[in-house]
Amino acid sequence: MTLKYLITGATGGLGKHVLNYFIANVPFLEFAAASSNAANRSTFEDRGIAFRHVNFDDLQSLEVGLRDVENLLVVSTSGTHRREQHARVIESAGKAGVKHIWYTSLAFGGLTDTTRAPVMQDHLYTEKLLRESGLTYTSIREGVYAECFTVFLDWYPERPPSGPLALPADGEIAFTSRAELGEATGRIMVNGGHENETVLFTAGETITAREIVEIINETTGRRVELELVSREEYMASWKRDPRGKTREHFEMVAGFWDDIAAGALVGTSPLLAEVLGREPRTPREVIRGLLEGDGDYVFVY
Repeated sequence: MTLKYLITGATGGLGKHVLNYFIANVPFLEFAAASSNAANRSTFEDRGIAFRHVNFDDLQSLEVGLRDVENLLVVSTSGTHRREQHARVIESAGKAGVKHIWYTSLAFGGLTDTTRAPVMQDHLYTEKLLRESGLTYTSIREGVYAECFTVFLDWYPERPPSGPLALPADGEIAFTSRAELGEATGRIMVNGGHENETVLFTAGETITAREIVEIINETTGRRVELELVSREEYMASWKRDPRGKTREHFEMVAGFWDDIAAGALVGTSPLLAEVLGREPRTPREVIRGLLEGDGDYVFVY
């Protein structure tokens, strides 16, 4: 029996929101949830949702799990083996006869391919594989989650109620609600179209680190001040970090801001609003809502 939609990463932060859209709007016989962990089967089947075990590191699970699938949502993985995993699932999808791959990419660089952001390079590689595969695909460059603003600010609630928050740069970021990205991803799959295209989903506005700090202070009563320091000074601070974060952690945050300062996340697109049928929440609305709900909010992967 042909399965119209298969949603990988259905237990993940983005995938669960895509799945929620399907549960609310698509007949259960037309879609299934997939996970790399076979033990998650009962989590879905107990709710009447079909399940397939799809592990990007397991060729047999790919061969069986992708059989008779028309539309495959490939939620990007993380980690050092991401390129190999994505190559494996694309090749397996071709062998299984998948009609359309929908890939969740990232919005660094907007719709350009020129960004040097390390976090984007595996996505650009995967998009190249999709173009060369001969398969019909849509790469959805998902805006950076507003929910992870604490990662970009290297913010943690244990910081003293007053005092500087040091960053190596500032810039505009089109932070976007993860729930709305998941909903729009589900909608665009069901609506169809965008064959062999790369599209961009972002909020319609941007926000800076300085503006986020103002929201933190307004909603939590803190008196945090943003202090912009040189990259060298920022990197040197890892040695006295009270959390014991590694040098690699500071290099990651500094790398984000290198690219943000160069405009890598300033781009916005009206497509998210068009697909949702409404204006998406602004970065300010999402971040304020998170902090009003929990003054000690911190993003959990």
